[in-house]
Amino acid sequence: MEISKNTYLRRRNQLKKDVGSGILLFLGNQEVGMNYTDNTYRFRQDSSFLYFFGIDYAGLAAIIDIDEDREIVFGNELTIDDIVWTGKVPTLHERAAISGIVDTRPMKSLKTYVDQALQRGQKVHFLPPYRGDHQVWLWELLGINPYEQLSKVSQTLIKAIVAQRNHKDEEELRILDDAVDMSTRMHLAAYRTVRPGIHEAEVAATVEQTCCREGYTLAFPTIATVQGQVLHNHGFIHTLQEGDIFLLDAGAEGPMHYAGDLSSSIPVGERFSEQQEIIYNIHLESFQAAVSMLKPGVPFREAHIAAATKICEGMKSLGLMKGDPEEAARIGAYALFFPCGLGHMMGLDVHDMENLGEQYVGYSDGEEKSKQFGFKSLRLARKLEPGFVFTVEPGIYFIPELIDKWQAEKQFTDFICYDRLDPWRHFTGLRNELDYVITADGFRQLGTLKKPMTLQEVYAAKENIHEK
Repeated sequence: MEISKNTYLRRRNQLKKDVGSGILLFLGNQEVGMNYTDNTYRFRQDSSFLYFFGIDYAGLAAIIDIDEDREIVFGNELTIDDIVWTGKVPTLHERAAISGIVDTRPMKSLKTYVDQALQRGQKVHFLPPYRGDHQVWLWELLGINPYEQLSKVSQTLIKAIVAQRNHKDEEELRILDDAVDMSTRMHLAAYRTVRPGIHEAEVAATVEQTCCREGYTLAFPTIATVQGQVLHNHGFIHTLQEGDIFLLDAGAEGPMHYAGDLSSSIPVGERFSEQQEIIYNIHLESFQAAVSMLKPGVPFREAHIAAATKICEGMKSLGLMKGDPEEAARIGAYALFFPCGLGHMMGLDVHDMENLGEQYVGYSDGEEKSKQFGFKSLRLARKLEPGFVFTVEPGIYFIPELIDKWQAEKQFTDFICYDRLDPWRHFTGLRNELDYVITADGFRQLGTLKKPMTLQEVYAAKENIHEK
């Protein structure tokens, strides 16, 4: 699956129209040494560079000169010293032609072009740098000290890019479906592997092997743990035991670099405990409440509130909370059990365009992002629109350190029954996550395997997989 040349042309034309004037500067990513120059981390091209130019090679930059109606890719051809290590690769001109660029120039001419543009009084629009080499590069090209660069980025360019990348077209959705299906196979591999006595690292290795052997890479570092109350636990240090909940958060990135992102909560033994089943069902109700809100025009923040309200209702039924569940959700008391956001945009980045700023991606103009614990982790709050692709990922966590802190500070004592929490302190946590796209009249779940699974479906899946 590939993006067509006409799509790249359309994207750049729309960007020129939306920004209006000046020069748009795109810095591609470089190879980065892991511990010396030639031992590099896996190369990953900048996502906005990929979106508009589609060239998945290191050491490039590009300019869209709106005023002169020019689109140029800058880079250096490989020398024989490079080719003996890399083998023969397409020329820069051949690579650029894939996305409809006909003007390619040596990298040394980029500085000259930018200098001449500045002398003519043209505005140079650039994006927030998220790598140290980009900060140095911008300093060399524009003379802006790295400490001042974030204050001088082009909000006009950011908003124009977000307006496009937030809406996925049919080409992108086919690629995203494929990435989500690959992510599903990774999670089914975990179901086949999870059992008492096995190590977290063995499950993670199986999941990652499933991804890599089909020519995909990881969309983000795998979370595979029986300590699910640690939201991003990458340690792989525990042995699975009967009675544990195994939490897997893993996703695949396809050859075109679009991501999938799924989470599963799996009983290590044949069944969850009675306590775990209760929490799983509360979580499932919160998930279903969130999904029922998904349609154009509904603020995603309200889907988050719907999920949080169901969690508060469930906690109240267990005697762990009191008062009005919706009020507890809206003022933030829910965050003791659900301290993260419901979901995030997804596309070329697993947290799409987070380098451009959550405020631009997940919030509308004039909509302020909360600084309150819990709500500040809500990456997506704006009204949903057709073409938006995002995750839905409610969870329920019992975090002893957070419980102790809030209890000592007497936070939300009108809603939280701290004296009833001791039997739950070591529950850990669970979550499930799926990926969705908003359609003209509702939503569609990405991928072919439908979740979240009910308890019966979880148990049936384990039995069927292990029987095979």
